[in-house]
Amino acid sequence: MSPVSSVNPGRPDRLLLVVEDEPTILEFLCEILQDEGFATQAMLSADEALRFLESHPGQVRLLLTDINMPGSLNGAGLANRVRERWPRMPVLVMSGYETPQSSGIRYPVSFIRKPWTIGQILDSVDDALNKAEA
Repeated sequence: MSPVSSVNPGRPDRLLLVVEDEPTILEFLCEILQDEGFATQAMLSADEALRFLESHPGQVRLLLTDINMPGSLNGAGLANRVRERWPRMPVLVMSGYETPQSSGIRYPVSFIRKPWTIGQILDSVDDALNKAEA
């Protein structure tokens, strides 16, 4: 799950970083977003996602991450680090158990509760991108 999908190779502003530790959900999310014209970078852990962001800081348009994940960094920690280092990058977090507040996210982020529908995830991505541009 490492290579960047080349759905819109000429549009780096359309790259979404998708972080989810459940491979089936990760693949489904990327497929949904690619069908809407986004390029996606799939990551199975927040640690891996942070390393990608540090080496490609200007390429990612939005971070979409689950909150609860194994590793030294979970989705809440990743959201905090992204908002500290790249405050203009929109962050959309999702969880069936936590909220941004209960998970320790200290910055404004968009949130979607699991389970979501395809329409809800697409609307949430659009809303997060539109808020960032406002």
